[in-house]
Amino acid sequence: MSDGDYDYLIKFLALGDSGVGKTSLLYQYTDGKFNSKFITTVGIDFREKRVVYRPNGPDGVGGRGQRIHLQLWDTAGQERFRSLTTAFFRDAMGFLLLFDLTNEQSFLNFRNWISQLQMHAYCENPDIVLCGNKSDLEDQRMVKEEEAKELAEKYGIPYFETSAANGNNVSKAIETLLDLIMKRMERCVDKSWIPEGVVRSNGHSSTEQLNEEQEKGKCGC
Repeated sequence: MSDGDYDYLIKFLALGDSGVGKTSLLYQYTDGKFNSKFITTVGIDFREKRVVYRPNGPDGVGGRGQRIHLQLWDTAGQERFRSLTTAFFRDAMGFLLLFDLTNEQSFLNFRNWISQLQMHAYCENPDIVLCGNKSDLEDQRMVKEEEAKELAEKYGIPYFETSAANGNNVSKAIETLLDLIMKRMERCVDKSWIPEGVVRSNGHSSTEQLNEEQEKGKCGC
């Protein structure tokens, strides 16, 4: 795909305590590489990737592919950058919430991040995927898989144990979040929640395009 050749621009935000592996996970997803020498993110940064999303129809057969330009925003986990990073919450359509499986405190801080999202995201119930990162460090694990699954189920969000080092479940977690976002867009009658800038390559806004699809009977509302 060329620079302007896409159907939707989708922004995801990676959140979590400092050192949980947000930068490494996004780098693994976009470049397929692991760099153990990343320094702590200062403020905010982002990576990009083009993907094709094919929704499954009622018969289980994939529909027409939609060209997605993903912007993956990487936030600083330190408290001193919190006012800066929360300013980006409202423009994001989905959230990857990470904790470190070898750091119990990063798991316990899950509720603090959820509270931040409920306060600053585009709605009180945004689409979130929870990732227990560094699953390759099994001998250093401090958080049981059952505990994390139980917490994710309580909040009604998907949970994956990921490894930025070997790529395990990284793509699956992000693809799951994209699927949640695309399905929300399809079924939502009120499109006012969709942030500005989610545009199609033909210049129409996302709201205009989705309304056109609804009128043609293509919308899943």
